[in-house]
Amino acid sequence: MDTVFTIDTEEQQRLEQRRARREQMQREKKLQMERRRKMKKIIMLGSRITFAAVAFIIVALCSSGVFNTFYKESEEGKIWQTFDFIKETETQELLSQEDAETDMLQGEKEELPQSQPNMLASVQLPKQFQFQSSEEKKYIYNEEIISTNAILIDESKDIIVAAKGEKERISPASMTKVLTLLVAAEHITYEQLEDTLTMTLEITDYGFINDCSSVGFLEGEQVTVRDLFYGTILPSGADAALGLAIYAAGSHEAFVELMNEKLKELGLEKTSHFTNCVGIYDQNHYSTVYDMAVIMKAAMANEFCREVLSCKTYTTKITPQHPEGITISNWFLRRIEDKETGGTVLGAKTGFVNQSGSCAVSYGSFQDQTPYICVTVGAYSSWRCIYDHVEIYNRYVAAA
Repeated sequence: MDTVFTIDTEEQQRLEQRRARREQMQREKKLQMERRRKMKKIIMLGSRITFAAVAFIIVALCSSGVFNTFYKESEEGKIWQTFDFIKETETQELLSQEDAETDMLQGEKEELPQSQPNMLASVQLPKQFQFQSSEEKKYIYNEEIISTNAILIDESKDIIVAAKGEKERISPASMTKVLTLLVAAEHITYEQLEDTLTMTLEITDYGFINDCSSVGFLEGEQVTVRDLFYGTILPSGADAALGLAIYAAGSHEAFVELMNEKLKELGLEKTSHFTNCVGIYDQNHYSTVYDMAVIMKAAMANEFCREVLSCKTYTTKITPQHPEGITISNWFLRRIEDKETGGTVLGAKTGFVNQSGSCAVSYGSFQDQTPYICVTVGAYSSWRCIYDHVEIYNRYVAAA
């Protein structure tokens, strides 16, 4: 299985430039085709006017008796049939040409490389996807690992290396935002990343009322969609997540429906169900550490999601409310990078509610770039959660 760990900015720029040139050529072709269609319509209109004029003259002459000597009524009927045939044939030819041009343009669009889609689309997992238990699967039990539920996945083989309570229901807290990120990416295009959303009082107050983390966007601030993506993950901003949901689906409720549809697509609908895009506790908002590993796998298979989840520090665009932007960080990645894990942790998302304790899902590269996914729930602090991931990677990856 191929694993991508960093994003080549120059390569991405070249891809975007090629895509921009291709789109410009397509727009020019469309304009040319539109001009040709307009010209054909003018020609058709002229032909019809000419036809009507000729027909009018013929009828007038026939009515005046000039042709009565030469043509009988049956012959006059043949004249009308001939003109009808000419008009119908001309129309069909023009329509066929337009259809051919449309098919040609659609064909060019379909020939675009799949690696350069307009949508921030995801690599789809098989509908019946599931991680398999290895014969050497370990039970995670160690006094140095405090988390109550945990799982370690060898993502190159899709096998469970070690686990405890992996299928038990847990509150996913802000790990929920990994699915928020993925669903939004599948409903937003690259071009829309620079669109802006006006932050409303409803959005900014949502996190405050529910005691959530926040990026710090203010009411009336024009925030780019790109900043909403990064704000959702790095500081776990409820304001960014809700804004992203509203932008992508029109409302929070509609977006939650999309989230649950994605869970069904991933085959997780029996063990996971979400009621909000932020991770606020609700008895009907639940998952398992196993399911969160599947969601993380799907998100890291998406190039844009992987970029966001792997980003350590990011500064939002300048606005009148924040003339220097807002600098945000993924503290899990920044704190674990100097710990000895036997590899490199590339992406992560943390969470906390009282019902889950400190939790996190991380994605790393170990043992000759073999990718692993680790999910833990139930640590008593954010630092303890980090050390649990360090211990699990050290103890069980080496034994895999």
